[in-house]
Amino acid sequence: MLSNTELDNRIEAAYQLLESCRVCPRECGVNRLKNEKGGFCRSGLNPVISSVSPHHGEEPPLSGSKGSGTIFFTNCNLKCVYCQNYPISQLGNGAERTVGELACQMVWLQEQGCHNLNLVTPTHFMPQILKALAIARERGFSLPIVYNTSGYESVEALRLLDNIVDIYLPDVRYSDNAAALKYSSAPHYPEINRSAIREMFKQVGNLVLDENGVAQRGLIIRHLVLPGGLSGTEGVMKFLAEEISKDVYISLMSQYFPAYKANENRDINRRISEKEYDEAYDIKMKYGLKNGWVQEHDV
Repeated sequence: MLSNTELDNRIEAAYQLLESCRVCPRECGVNRLKNEKGGFCRSGLNPVISSVSPHHGEEPPLSGSKGSGTIFFTNCNLKCVYCQNYPISQLGNGAERTVGELACQMVWLQEQGCHNLNLVTPTHFMPQILKALAIARERGFSLPIVYNTSGYESVEALRLLDNIVDIYLPDVRYSDNAAALKYSSAPHYPEINRSAIREMFKQVGNLVLDENGVAQRGLIIRHLVLPGGLSGTEGVMKFLAEEISKDVYISLMSQYFPAYKANENRDINRRISEKEYDEAYDIKMKYGLKNGWVQEHDV
């Protein structure tokens, strides 16, 4: 854990990223310190939050028996046309809060007995989160911190989270840049995502569980299987096995359905088939990636 002085230095460095915003790889350059909201994520100075609650539907080591303390942040630095949370990520549903109010919500989740603090879509509010954590720490906050992200991250920003974030929970969505650009408006996603995953693993390593099977530290990868092989599972698993670790935990997700604008595109306007999911699982196992979780396939 960082000292208070070290945390203050990180906060100062993080807020400098907001002045001409480069918190994420898009580097939009708007001055969010002046509450300008013209960047890709449409976010200004204060965090915007859609919900705060204990959540029991995460991966088992995160939910445990008492739930994962989730804070869902509004807006996103991706524009996935199939986003299942689009009212939050794309339509901006949520309430603006001060960092002091965010700190109170962190402490409240700890008081509810949650195993961890799960920051969902935190990327564009990373500096504000650090400032809120400093306030929460003064009030006795001490939960492990989960950084639950799309994986479209700036390494410069991630380095400010070293020894602060305990558990990284990133998506690895695509192997193909054209698919990432078409379906998530994310230029160079594979390159950016893989650099981010390397940095996350460097910081926290493989997953560490306590005696009750609850996550304390480490990396968990989420990979959503898309129709027609668009998620590039072969490339994803090859990268993880060869450049990260064969012991990395992977949550192989079958829950895709055509939400938001997906019905407008014939390539993704259906659920995945059982065969597609089984093929993704077989690829995972082919590369020796045995740790993690699978989901039942919903037709």
